[in-house]
Amino acid sequence: MPTRLPSGAPSEADLVAAARAGDTSAVGLLFARHRPALLAVATSLLGHGPDAEDAVQDAGLTALLRIGTLRDPGAVGPWLKEIVRNACRARLRAPAPLVLDDRVAADLPSSEPDPADLLDALAGRDWLWAALGELPPDQRVAFVLRYLGGLPAYRDIATTLGVPVGTVRSRLAAARARMAGALLATAETAHDDVAALTRARRREAVAALADADRGDARSMLAGRCSPAVESTWASGRTTTGPGHLRQIMAQDVDDGVRHRIADVVAGHDLELWEMELINPPEDPGHCPPGALWVLRLEGGEVRRTHLFHRPRRASAGPAAA
Repeated sequence: MPTRLPSGAPSEADLVAAARAGDTSAVGLLFARHRPALLAVATSLLGHGPDAEDAVQDAGLTALLRIGTLRDPGAVGPWLKEIVRNACRARLRAPAPLVLDDRVAADLPSSEPDPADLLDALAGRDWLWAALGELPPDQRVAFVLRYLGGLPAYRDIATTLGVPVGTVRSRLAAARARMAGALLATAETAHDDVAALTRARRREAVAALADADRGDARSMLAGRCSPAVESTWASGRTTTGPGHLRQIMAQDVDDGVRHRIADVVAGHDLELWEMELINPPEDPGHCPPGALWVLRLEGGEVRRTHLFHRPRRASAGPAAA
């Protein structure tokens, strides 16, 4: 029977114990608490884009499937970050995707344990079976082979299924997103303030960017920035003080760029604002299509910020400075 979490905000050790006992919401809480830091790590290694998000989703799913192997409950943060780093390194080492012949044999013999047996051995097996049942059959098969069937390499899965590597990538990306989203949703049912904090920070981000787009950049992070906040921009330039931050935002607005919040991920010492950058019709290549703004907090103040641009398509114009 799952361990009951204590009232209030449970400790990391409480969550690991509950997760090992089969409480999937505890894994969801661990994932939600550490997601801002994991996304910051992935973005620093891979840049802002789908590969970074895939690496973070991998970490959440690995936590769900392998939480029983974590020896030190207090080390769950470093454990998850190392999973993300390994996922990033694997992507950086990977060769360019190859398209395999669709007529490749659909089955290969394997000495790995049966995926169903592995599922039954997991503490959260009931939740996993239910969540897997919500996936379309082609995504479900790819997911089981990747995470439970001993075939971590996309090429091996492609060969097993007799489909191109690109098809495997797209199926796994869709399956990962749905499974990781379902895992995060379990945190909503548990005793923690991560979801509430994220909602509050999203409202603040939307309001701040709306004010800036109306020409009031002075309100950007009003009352939250340290007087010595250090900002690193996508060009690599570093500025100090909220005045520079607001000046650069105001310049974007003067150039006709508008900002729209796509997502906010919030923790107690880290926030990530994912933004869509909408260029003026007369200068469609002024800015890349999107950006990720990482805010690092100490003592409740924003002390450092870092802006990552989403890569533009090859057909777009030159990047903005």
